[in-house]
Amino acid sequence: MLEIKTAKTRKGKRELEKRAPKLVESGKKTLILHGTKTSAVLNAVLTEIYHLKKGNAIKYSRKNENIKPFEAGGEASLEFFSLKTDCSIFVYGSHSKKRPDNLIIGRTYDHHIYDLVEVGVENFKSLKSFTYDKKLAPKEGSKPFITFIGEGFETVEELKHFKEVLIDLLHGEVVGNLNLAGVDRVYVCTAVSTNRVFLTHCALRLKKSGTTVPRMELVEVGPSMDLVVRRHRLPNDSLRKEAMKTSIDKPRKKEKNVKRDVLQGKIGNVYIPDQKIGEMALPNKAKGVKRERREAKMKNVGDENAAKRKKEDSE
Repeated sequence: MLEIKTAKTRKGKRELEKRAPKLVESGKKTLILHGTKTSAVLNAVLTEIYHLKKGNAIKYSRKNENIKPFEAGGEASLEFFSLKTDCSIFVYGSHSKKRPDNLIIGRTYDHHIYDLVEVGVENFKSLKSFTYDKKLAPKEGSKPFITFIGEGFETVEELKHFKEVLIDLLHGEVVGNLNLAGVDRVYVCTAVSTNRVFLTHCALRLKKSGTTVPRMELVEVGPSMDLVVRRHRLPNDSLRKEAMKTSIDKPRKKEKNVKRDVLQGKIGNVYIPDQKIGEMALPNKAKGVKRERREAKMKNVGDENAAKRKKEDSE
């Protein structure tokens, strides 16, 4: 029997709550790993991906020999690191004669491999190779725009899958509202061919346009690179169905003075203030008052007639 360990401190309980399943996911953390052998270009790519996702990324600099995501049994170490760091996206870099400057980008579900995309890096340009006004440099942690250009992202199966992975990798924190003044960068992904995507990072400059919507200009700040799709692996149908499952019991807004009963259904409490009838001012022309006056008048007339008859009889 395996021993189930529970948190004994408040800090441990908070950490378990952060890792618990949520109806609305927070920003996904990225794990960046090195293979047995890497090139100078690949090291620069991994470092700049880490800087672009700083705050939501963890980078390990040691070489890992046992990680082979596309091979059976080669994902055990990767899943261990995913569980240890609570990262749901990983970027693994390796370099060989057969696959030079190789990047494997993948996602995990319940800290198990969900899907994989393998790409080759070509024509890489680092941040330092671009000259621009440093005032336009994007701020750390700002929310980016992501744009996809080309029909391949809608028609080619490999690029459709690659698009999903790139969105998860680049979008950052999930927000409900967005201030346009705080958006200062954009990722531009262009489908050059059926297996090649040009990725570049641009700063966003807002200028006056004479209307309420400002005119936007893009200034390339880097990095930029060509990503050639080599292999990809989609999740199986059962795993996809389980990962896409949502909770039926969504949190409802609390209703005051309302409760639900199994037999009677929805029951509401209505509070009525005390009615001080004795202090209410009645109008002069109320029907009840008219009726009382009419009855009193008829009674007085009847009493007078009876008195007159009695007087006549006595005479």
